[in-house]
Formats: sequence, structure tokens, C-alpha cells
Amino acid sequence: MRDPAKYLQISQLSKAFGDVAVVKGFDLTVREGEFMCLIGHSGCGKSTVLSIMAGLAAASEGGVILDGREVTEPGTDRGVVFQSPCLLPWLSAFDNVMLAVSQARPAAGRAERADVTRHYLGLVGLGDAMKKRPAELSAGMRQRVGIARAFALDPKVLLLDEPFGMLDSLTRFELQAVLVDLWAKDRKTAFMVTHDVDEALFLSDRVAMMTSGPEARLGGMLEVPFPRPRRRAQVMEHARYYQLRDQLMGFLDAQESGASSDGAEAPALVPPPDAGAPVLEVAAMETMPTGAP
Repeated sequence: MRDPAKYLQISQLSKAFGDVAVVKGFDLTVREGEFMCLIGHSGCGKSTVLSIMAGLAAASEGGVILDGREVTEPGTDRGVVFQSPCLLPWLSAFDNVMLAVSQARPAAGRAERADVTRHYLGLVGLGDAMKKRPAELSAGMRQRVGIARAFALDPKVLLLDEPFGMLDSLTRFELQAVLVDLWAKDRKTAFMVTHDVDEALFLSDRVAMMTSGPEARLGGMLEVPFPRPRRRAQVMEHARYYQLRDQLMGFLDAQESGASSDGAEAPALVPPPDAGAPVLEVAAMETMPTGAP
């Protein structure tokens, strides 16, 4: 029987390059409709985990199960957004998205596929720029095309690999808001790699924390109980925001220093009910107003 609480499962995942195990014994379960961020220091293996989930790399041990099926190769059931949007430079924004839609919906007519393409480009704010080629678009606009392409696939899960890491702060904030609003429309299961604590708290329902490598694993889980819909000002002005931020920073600082993650300044970790990784206990938070900023 289908279990939405175990919609996406990463089980005992290990990846070695030669004699070096970058990731070892990584376990994680993502619920259907959840937005989860995976955070950790650069080089710890976060993108390696996501590449295996996308079917772009093979695990040395363990595996990934999505909606009851093992992931063994790339597929349109996973919409992937990379740090660089990887657009075909000779195609317009419209044609880049249309190409992906045609792969995901081969039985649909051209008019239907074009409507889907226009719809998602419009949702990311590119309704007036869809005929432009990548060279005519700013970095932020190119990434909007990548986001539109991923959502237009109507995938089972969205995989995002630091999609805003190469953008300036203002553009990054704008696209985070675009992403959270677009995701809220149908709440696709989403898994995002980031090293930005504030980004993780703003976007996610839970934050998974990865230990530093080699042999990196899941080291902790933080529940993020901010109510939705979310607006940045409301989240950051909440009385509990900086407490949660300090907990994440404490974990990362402990990894960087090599100290135990249950030290005085690090988050208090307890065993979760359904996995071997620790969970950060967070008290229920009062409801925030949901008006526009």
C-alpha cells in the first residue's frame, strides 16, 4: 500500500570515488508534498546525493525509492534545477521549456504543450520574454526558465541543487519568493540542496543536516513549523526565527570544528521515531499573520 509518509526514500546510500567514500550510510525519508532542504558545508556530498536521486550518478551502495520504484536513471518524473540552468543556447526560453514538456507529454497535441509552456513561463514572470534566447536573458531570468521547465514537467518530485547560489542577493530573494509561491500552488514534493541557512528556513518544512565528509551521513533533522503561506518579512521578524537559525548554525559550526554535535552550543539532538538520524526538537510556534509584506 502506498505510504505518503515514505514517498521518497534514500536508504543506506553510499558513494565512493576510488578508495574515498564521500557519502556513507546516508538514510533519509521525504514525505509526499513536503519541501525539504539538505544543508551542509561545501564539499560534504550534498550534490552527490542529489545527483544519485536524479539518476545522473550511480550509488556505490544503497539506493533511492521514489513512489515505490527504484531510481536507476534520469526520468521526467523528476524535475531538476541546477545552479546553472543548462539551457540550450540556440533555443528560445519558450522552446527550451517546450522541449521538456514534449518529452514529458508525448501524447499531447502541440497546442496543449504550447499552452502548458506559456502557463509556466507566465507563472515565473517571463510572459513577455519567452521568445528570447538565453544570451538575451539575465542570470536570474535564465534561472526562471529552468524553474519553469522543471514545474512544467509535472514531476513527482522537484530536485533543486543550489539553484540560487550564483545569483546576487536581491535576485536570489526574488527567485526564492517565486519558488515558494509556485510550489504552494500544488505542493510538489521538493528536495533542495543549499548551504544557506536563511534560505533553508524560509523555504522548507524540514531541514536535513549533513555531516562533513569523508563518509558524510545524515546528522540531524530540524522541523520548521512556520505556517504557510510565507513571506520573508513575517518569517524573519518572528520571535523564534533566530533561535532556529542559531540551532542550524550551531550544528554547522560543530561540523567545521570537528566537535560533538551535542555540545553546549550545538542543537540538542534526540532519536527520531522513523529513522536513525537525530531530530532537533522545536516547540510549536504561534501562528503568524499571512498578509502580503
